[in-house]
Amino acid sequence: MRNDAQGTPPAPPADQEPAPRPDRRGVAADVGASLVVFLVAVPLALGIAVAAGAPLTAGIIAAAVGGIVAGLVGGSAVQVSGPSVGLTIIVADLIATYGWQVTCLITLLAGLVQLALGAFRIARAALAVSPAVVHGMLAGVGITIALAQLHVVLGGEPQSSALANLTDLPDQIVHNHTPAVAVGVVTIAVMFCWARLPGFGRFRPALVPAALVAVGAATLIATLGRWEVETISLTDSLAQGWIGPALPAAGQWNGVMLAVVTVAMVASVETLLSAIAVDRLHSGRRVMLNRELCGQGAANAVSGALGGLPIAGGMVRSTAGVRAGGHSPLFTILHGVWVLVFVALFAHVVELIPMAALAALLVFIGVQMVSVAHLRDLRRHHEAGVYLVTLSGVVLLGLLEGVFLGFALAMVVSLRRLTRLTVTTEERGGRVHITVHGSLTFLGVPRLAHVLRTVPAGAAVDLDLHVDFMDHAAFEAIHAWRVDHERTGGSVDIDEVHERWYERSTLRSAPAAKTAPRGLARWWAPWGMRGGAGPEEVNPLGLLAAGAREYHASTADRMRSVMSRLSHGQNPTALFITCADSRVVPNLITASGPGDLFTVRNVGNLVPPPDSPGDDSVGAAVEYAVALLRVPSIVVCGHSHCGAMKALLEGAHLDPDSTDTSHMRRWLFHGSAGLVRAGERAGELAGLPTAEALRRLAQANVRQQLAHLMLHPLVRERVESGELELTGMYYDLETARVHLLDAATGEFTPVQGVHDVADPVPRPRPADDPGQPLEESSGASSRPSS
Repeated sequence: MRNDAQGTPPAPPADQEPAPRPDRRGVAADVGASLVVFLVAVPLALGIAVAAGAPLTAGIIAAAVGGIVAGLVGGSAVQVSGPSVGLTIIVADLIATYGWQVTCLITLLAGLVQLALGAFRIARAALAVSPAVVHGMLAGVGITIALAQLHVVLGGEPQSSALANLTDLPDQIVHNHTPAVAVGVVTIAVMFCWARLPGFGRFRPALVPAALVAVGAATLIATLGRWEVETISLTDSLAQGWIGPALPAAGQWNGVMLAVVTVAMVASVETLLSAIAVDRLHSGRRVMLNRELCGQGAANAVSGALGGLPIAGGMVRSTAGVRAGGHSPLFTILHGVWVLVFVALFAHVVELIPMAALAALLVFIGVQMVSVAHLRDLRRHHEAGVYLVTLSGVVLLGLLEGVFLGFALAMVVSLRRLTRLTVTTEERGGRVHITVHGSLTFLGVPRLAHVLRTVPAGAAVDLDLHVDFMDHAAFEAIHAWRVDHERTGGSVDIDEVHERWYERSTLRSAPAAKTAPRGLARWWAPWGMRGGAGPEEVNPLGLLAAGAREYHASTADRMRSVMSRLSHGQNPTALFITCADSRVVPNLITASGPGDLFTVRNVGNLVPPPDSPGDDSVGAAVEYAVALLRVPSIVVCGHSHCGAMKALLEGAHLDPDSTDTSHMRRWLFHGSAGLVRAGERAGELAGLPTAEALRRLAQANVRQQLAHLMLHPLVRERVESGELELTGMYYDLETARVHLLDAATGEFTPVQGVHDVADPVPRPRPADDPGQPLEESSGASSRPSS
C-alpha cells in the first residue's frame, strides 16, 4: 500500500470521511482562517438580515448555525455556509406575504426537503439546471439588491421593485446629501481600493478582509465624527427573545409548500455550484455532494427552528477562508463559534455599525454578483442569451418568473443544438466525400437525407461521421440509403471518428451488404492514414495545426473540466519509461488519460546506473517521481523492431570513428549490459533471424533497465519496503499486443483481452542469472511472442 511522506495511509474513498491527522500547523491555520471568516460573516449576516426585513438576530443565528452544523455534517472540506445573498429577495417576499414566523417554518421544511434529497443521493440532479440560468439568477438578484440598498446608502428608503428603485434613483442622488451618504461612499471606496493597495513589508492587504476594513473604517469615522446616522439596534432585537416558526393560516398552505420547494431548490443549486467552484481553490478532499446537501438541510432545519434565515454555501466566505489558510471543516465550525461569542460579549460594539455601511457592503457584493467572466465564458458556449434573459427577468418580473424564462430558453437552445447538423460534400480522387458533424437525431435526418439523395448512382462514397450521438431513426436513414446505393453498383465506406454508433447498430441489424472498411480517420490513426495523403504530401506544420484544430473542435471542451482539476497538481499512478520511437504511444497502449503516467522517453528506454557520467535527465525523473510524486509503480516498456536495439546488435556503441552519431554512441553504451543479458557474448543471438534477435534483446534490455533502477538507493528502499513496484512491459508492433514481465518466471507473457484465449503452449522457464540483483533472471522464450 502506498504511503505518504509521513507514513500515513492513503486517502479513503470519496464517500468516506478521512481520518483526522494531528497537524498542529494545520490546526493553527484553521484557527486563523476561522477568525478571518468570522470577521467577514458578521457584517454580511447583519446586512442580509436588514435587506430581507428579518430580525437582526436571524442573520446571527444563520451565520452560527451555518458554520457549526453545516461544517460538522456537510461534505465539503472548505465551504462556509451562512445566510445567502441569493436568497434575500425570496426571504423578503416571504416575510411580506406570510410574516416572519411562517418564514421560519418554510426554512425548517426546506431543510427537511434538502435532507431527503441528500439521503436519496440525487444531489447531482440539482446540477442539471443550466449554469447560465443559475448565474443569470444570481446576477439578477445582485442587481436587485444593489438597487434597493443604494437607496439606503443615499439616505432614502428602497421601493417595492427593482424597476421602481431604478426610476427613483436620480431623485435620491439629487436631493439626499446626509452623513449616511458619506458612510456609504467610504465603505464602497474602501471595498474597491483595499485589495488593490500595495503591500508594506511583510504585510499584504489581501490578508485582511476588505469587508471588515470597510465597515470598520466607516464605523470609526462616523463614531469619531459624531455623525447622526442610523445604527444597528442589536440589543432591541435580542430583547425580543426567541421568535420561532409558526403554522400558516388555513388558506396559505399551497403558497407555503411552493415556497418550501423554491427555497430548497435555490439554496441547493447555489450551494452545490459554490462547492464545486470552491474545490478549484484547494487541493484537499473533494466535495461529497450528497453529504454536503444533507449538511445544508440539517443547517436549514436547525436555523428555521431557532428563528434564523435560510442558509446556503457561499463563495465570499469560502474564498476568504481558503485564502487565509483554511483547509478543513474545523475553520468553518470555529467561525460559527466566534460569531456566537462575539455577539454575546460585544453586542454594544456591533451597535456602533451604521446601517448605511451594511447597505453599502451589500451594494458592492450585489454588483460583484454580475460576473463578466461568467458572461464571457457563457458567450463562448453560445449561452449568453440565456444568462441575459434570466437576469432581465429576475430584475423586471421577479425571481421565479426570471428563472422560468431562463429555463425555458435554455431548453429551446438545447433542442436547437440537437438539430444543429453540418453536412458537407466534396469530390476528391474520384470519390464523393460526405462529412457529418453534430448530433445525429431524427431532427437532423431530413437535412442528411437531402444530401444523400444528391449522390450519383454507382459512385464511391466516403461517409465520415463526426457525431457525438446517433439515434435509431438516423441509423435507419443512413442504413437504408447505404443498402440502396450498393445495390445500384456504388460503394460506401462509413468511417466513425469518435464513437462507433453506426457500427454497433449495424451488428444488431445484420445489414444485407457491407463494404470492407478502410479504417481511416480514426483519432488514434497516423496522420498519413487520414484522407489518403501519402508521405510525400505530408506538411508537418500543417498537420500539427490541423490536429490542434481538430482537438479544439472535438475534444478541448470535454477536457476542460478534467484539466481544470489537474491544473492544481499531479498524482500519477506510474513512472513510465519507454522508447522515443514514434510508433509507441504510452497512453494508447495503457488506456490511460492525463495525469495517470509520468512519462520518460529516450532512445532505447534506457536507465543509466546512478553513478554513470553524462546525462542526468533519467535519474532526475526517477528521483522526482519516487521522492516527490511518490508513484507506487515504475514501468519500463520496450518494443519490437527497436532501432536502438538494432544499433546495439550492430555494435554502434563501440564505433570510435562515428562522429555524426557520437551522442547516440555514448548513450547506447548504457544498453551494452542488455547485450550481455541477452546472451550476445555466448553467441546465443548469432544465427537467429533478425526479428527474433531483436525481440530477445529488447526484452533482455527491459530486464536490465529494471536492474539499473534497483541500483538507485531510493528505489531499492521503496521496493524493499513494499511502497514501490517495478514492472517490465514489451509492446509487439506487428500484433499491437502488450506483454508483461512475469516476476516468477522472468518471461514476458501477453496480456489477455476480453475475447482472448490463453496460450496453451507452455513456455520454458529461463535459467537463473545469479550475477544480478532483484528481478535479474534472464533468458527468453524459445519462440517469438505473438
